[in-house]
Amino acid sequence: MFARLARFVVRHPWYTIVAWLIIGVLVVFLAPGAKKKSDQKDFMPSKYESIQATKVLSEAFPQHEDATAFVVVKRTDGAPITPADSAKVTAAAKALTDKHYKSVQGFMAGPQTLAPNKAVQIISVPMTGTDSKAQKAQGQAIKDMRKDIPSVLGSGLTAKVGGDTAAFTDNEKSFAQSMAIVSGATFILIIGLILLIFRAPLAALLPILVIMLTEVVTTKLIGLASHLLNFSTDDSLQIILTIVLFGVGADYYLFVLFRYRERLRAGEDKKTALITAVERVGEVITSAAAAIAATFLVLMLASFGLFAAWGPSLAIAVVAMGITSLTLVPALLSLLGTATFWPSKSWKKQPKARASVSLGKFVGGRPLIVALGTGALMIALAAGAFSFKADYDFQSGFPQNTESAQAAKDMQKGFPPGLTTPVQVLLKSTDGGAVPKTSVAEFREKAKTLPGVGTVQPGVPSAKGDVVRVDLLLKQNPNDNASITLVKDKLGPAAHKITPAGTKLYVGGATAIYSDMNKVVNRDLSVILPVAAALIALILLALLRSIVAPLYLVPAVLLGFAATMGASVFVFQGIQGTEGEIFHLPIMLYLFVLAIGTDYNILITARLREEAKEGHEPRRAAALAVQHSGPTIAAAGLILAATFSVMLLAKVSMLQQMGFSIAMGIALSAFVMALFLVPSITALLGRAAWWPGHGGTARRAPVQAAPPQDPMADNPYAPTGSRY
Repeated sequence: MFARLARFVVRHPWYTIVAWLIIGVLVVFLAPGAKKKSDQKDFMPSKYESIQATKVLSEAFPQHEDATAFVVVKRTDGAPITPADSAKVTAAAKALTDKHYKSVQGFMAGPQTLAPNKAVQIISVPMTGTDSKAQKAQGQAIKDMRKDIPSVLGSGLTAKVGGDTAAFTDNEKSFAQSMAIVSGATFILIIGLILLIFRAPLAALLPILVIMLTEVVTTKLIGLASHLLNFSTDDSLQIILTIVLFGVGADYYLFVLFRYRERLRAGEDKKTALITAVERVGEVITSAAAAIAATFLVLMLASFGLFAAWGPSLAIAVVAMGITSLTLVPALLSLLGTATFWPSKSWKKQPKARASVSLGKFVGGRPLIVALGTGALMIALAAGAFSFKADYDFQSGFPQNTESAQAAKDMQKGFPPGLTTPVQVLLKSTDGGAVPKTSVAEFREKAKTLPGVGTVQPGVPSAKGDVVRVDLLLKQNPNDNASITLVKDKLGPAAHKITPAGTKLYVGGATAIYSDMNKVVNRDLSVILPVAAALIALILLALLRSIVAPLYLVPAVLLGFAATMGASVFVFQGIQGTEGEIFHLPIMLYLFVLAIGTDYNILITARLREEAKEGHEPRRAAALAVQHSGPTIAAAGLILAATFSVMLLAKVSMLQQMGFSIAMGIALSAFVMALFLVPSITALLGRAAWWPGHGGTARRAPVQAAPPQDPMADNPYAPTGSRY
C-alpha cells in the first residue's frame, strides 16, 4: 500500500498538490467554526453538587452576577476610614452606577462594606455574562472605571480595582506577551535547529509552511466535527492544537527527510530515493499517527467535557498531519528534489557518524547494563509522581505588581481572604414554600463554627423566598489546595449536618467547583490511562505482529509518563517550593508525552524489527537500529523538547510548568527510552521479542561487513546489502 502511494505521490506531485488545494479551499470556506464555551464549570458533569448549586442559583436569582469585581478604598495617609470618608465612598458608588458601564449591574457600598478595623472599604461591582463578548465588555468596563474613580472619589482617598474580572484584564496582556514570546521563539527555534542539522534554508522553511497550512484546514475540520458530534471547545484548544501540529508535524517531516537523505547517500536517484523513503517510513508514520489519534480519542471517555472535546479535535489534527506528511510533503520534495538541501552538499557525502556508531555499539554490546541503568533512572524519577499536588490558584502564577494583585493585598488588611470567592451555601425549601427566617438565622449561627469559616454573610432570599443564599467567607486563600481539601473533606460534610429542617442544602462557589473538578480529573485519569495503554498495545501488536513486544513497550511508555510527573514534582514542589502544580498538568503530559512520545518508541522498534529481518543477531540489530535511527530520533526529540522549553521564557508560572514538564517528558522519551531502554530490552529478549510473528526471522543472510581497513566499515550509512 505504501509503495503504491509513494510511487503515485512522487511521480505525480502536481496532482497531489492541486488535490490538497481544492480540499483545503472547500473545507475553509464551507466548514463552520467550532462551538465554544468560555467557563470551565460549563464542562463539568451535572451530577456534582457544586454544579447543581450553580443551576439552583441561576434559577432562583436570575440577576445573580456571573462575575464580580471590587473596588478597595483606603485613606491616602493610611489612617482608619472615618464616617465622612465612608459617606464619600457610598456617593462614589452611586455616581459610578449612573455611568451605566456595559455588563455592570451596579456599584454597591454602605456601612456593611466597611472593614471591622476600618482599614479599607469595599465597593462591590457585580457583572453579567460569561461568553467572550461579555468578557470583552467587562474588561473595557474595568479600564473605564479605573479612569473615572479618582474624579468621583475625591481627595484624601485612593482606590484600586480588583477581583477575578480585573485580574483577568490585567493578566491578559501578560499572557498575550508570553504567548507572543513563545510563538516567536518556537518558529525561530524550529527553523534554526533544522537549518543547523541540514544547513539548508528550504529544508528548514518547508515544514513551517506545511504545518501552518495543515492547521488552517484542521481548525475548520474540527469546527465541522463539533457540530456533527455535538461537542464544544474553549479558547485553550487553539494553543494546544498548534503545539500538537508543530510537534508531530516536525517529527514526521524529519522521519521522511532523514530517510530520503539516507537513500540519496546510498546512491539512488532522487525519485527512487524518495519513493523508497516514503515506503519505509509510511508504516511508521501511520502507526505513530494511529497510536496518538487513538490515545487522544480515549479522552472522549472523560467526564470533564473540555477533555472530552479535546479528544476528537486533536485526533483529527494528528490524522490530518499524518496524511499531509505522506502526501503533500513528498510531493513538494519531489518537485524540489536535491535542491531541498541547497546550498549544502552534505547529502552527497557519507558521514563518519562516529557518535551514532559508538552509541549503537554501547547499547548493543552491553544491553543489561544499559537496561538496568536507564530503568533505575526512570523508576527513581517516577517515585516523585506520588507526591504530586494539584494547584487551582491561577492568580498566584501571574505577576504580582498589577493593580488587581495590589487590590487583593489591600483588601486583606480588613477582610478575610475568602471575601472575593465565598463558599455559596444554598438553602432550598423542600415543599416549595418560603424558607423561614428563623431557620436561616439558626443556620447562620451554627455556620460560624464550621471548619475554616471566618465570616458568615447575611442570608439573601430569592424573589419567591424558596431559596436563600448564605455566603461563607473562608479565613484562608479560597483557591489554594488547603481550602479545596477543606471544602471537600470537612466544611461541606459539616454544613450538610446542620441543614435546617424542611430544606435541601447545596454547597457551591468556585472553591467547591474546584473540589469537584479535582474529583473529575482524578476519575478521568484513572479511566483514560489504562484504556490508552490497551489501545497503544493493540496498535503495536498490529505493527510488529508480536505479543511480546507490547508487553514491555507499553509499560515503558507509562513509566516515561510517571517519570516526567516525578521530575516536575522534584523541580517545582521540591526545589522551588511551590504548594502544587497546575491541576491539568497530568492531562497535558498525557497529551504530549504519553501520546507524542510514542512516536520515538515506534520508530526505533520498527527499525529494530527491520534489522532483525535482515538477518542480524539481536545485539547487532540493536546496535544498527540505534546507529540508523539515533540521528532522526535525536533531531526530532531535540527540536520538540527545545520548542516546549521556550515556554520557560514566559512570565506566567503555569506556562513555565507546562514548558519544563513537557520538554522533560519529550527528552526522556527520545533520549532515554527510545535510544537506550527499548533497544537494550529488545536485545536482551532476542528473537523472542517478535514472537509469534516473523519479525525475528531473516529474509536473507546479512551481507558480511567490509574489511577493517575499509574506511566505511563502521559507517551506518554505507550501502550494505539488502537494507538498501
